[in-house]
Amino acid sequence: MVAVPGASRAEGLTPGGYGWPLSPRPEVVRGFDPPAKRWLAGHRGVDLAAATGAPVLSPGSGVVHFAGVVAGKPVVSVMHPDGVLTTYEPVSSTVSVGTTVVRGSLLGTVDGVHPGCAPTCLHWGARRGAGSAARYLNPLALLGAVRVRLKPVGAVGAAGPVGVQARGWA
Repeated sequence: MVAVPGASRAEGLTPGGYGWPLSPRPEVVRGFDPPAKRWLAGHRGVDLAAATGAPVLSPGSGVVHFAGVVAGKPVVSVMHPDGVLTTYEPVSSTVSVGTTVVRGSLLGTVDGVHPGCAPTCLHWGARRGAGSAARYLNPLALLGAVRVRLKPVGAVGAAGPVGVQARGWA
């Protein structure tokens, strides 16, 4: 299991079956920042540092769902058996729709600049469902990455926790 700042486990995901889409493990240059409402602006994935021409690998088994151009950007998407659709851009594809892939299969290469990343990066997105039922997921959760948060057991006052007594004290 890997701990990555800004990641949280996505509901219904079983970690461990996925790997990074780049090798070696890349730096996360922009994290997942979903909008409060699905129609608002936000960042529905993560941006990973990558060089132009870097191989993009399937992080898990699945079937190529899309390989083409969206809004002028080359995109590849893979549908995984657990119902998660992962998407990569900008990627010059080496696969076709319907191709079966396994973890580590070559999907293509990083092709040019992704907006907001200098000099280049790979945008990795993940979602479950389609249309108005789609839920965008933090792709780092596919890796089993979690955010650890420690919270006090009781209310916190100036002298520390109130109404909480540790066992064996007083």
